[in-house]
Amino acid sequence: MGLYQEIRELWKNPKDELGKIYRERLILWRREPVLVRLERPTRLDRARSLGYRAKKGIIVIRVRVNRGGRKRLKIRKGRKSKHFRRRKILGKNYQQVAEERANKKYINLEVLNSYKVGEDGKHYWYEVILVDPQAPEIKSDKQLQWICSGKHRKRVYRGLTSAGRKSRGLRSHGLGAEKVRPSRRAVRINRLR
Repeated sequence: MGLYQEIRELWKNPKDELGKIYRERLILWRREPVLVRLERPTRLDRARSLGYRAKKGIIVIRVRVNRGGRKRLKIRKGRKSKHFRRRKILGKNYQQVAEERANKKYINLEVLNSYKVGEDGKHYWYEVILVDPQAPEIKSDKQLQWICSGKHRKRVYRGLTSAGRKSRGLRSHGLGAEKVRPSRRAVRINRLR
């Protein structure tokens, strides 16, 4: 078995395989700020499979996201129909929220991809790979130069990353997925015509 395959096998059940190391990491991560820039990824196998390379113009950020149901504040006054539901029904998953927060902090970079590195009762931790589209090293890289194009600007906010496409229902094809392409809004507009 190769190195990356060994790392992948260890991360399948981190609580069992990594045990003590994993718990110690979570304790440290809880004390850190919400966004932390890293020198190198925690899961090298996953990062490389998603496009990470150790070169200028690519950085990795660890983002902490609170777990739990997302609720509106308690409604104090007014008997309106929109007040009958406090739970927010969001189309986003936690991973997409983490990507957006990382991109909000590093405005001039684009989100390439992300992956989960840990969870406890209160938080999820994701590592987000960010790319500088203006860096000459990225522009000359044949595997990554596509992100330098203007049509990929702010791709994370338009649901074009892998996590975003998942929450938009674009992972499935064919039967049962007729109303998700090109988008739910476009399908609804075409039905009305």
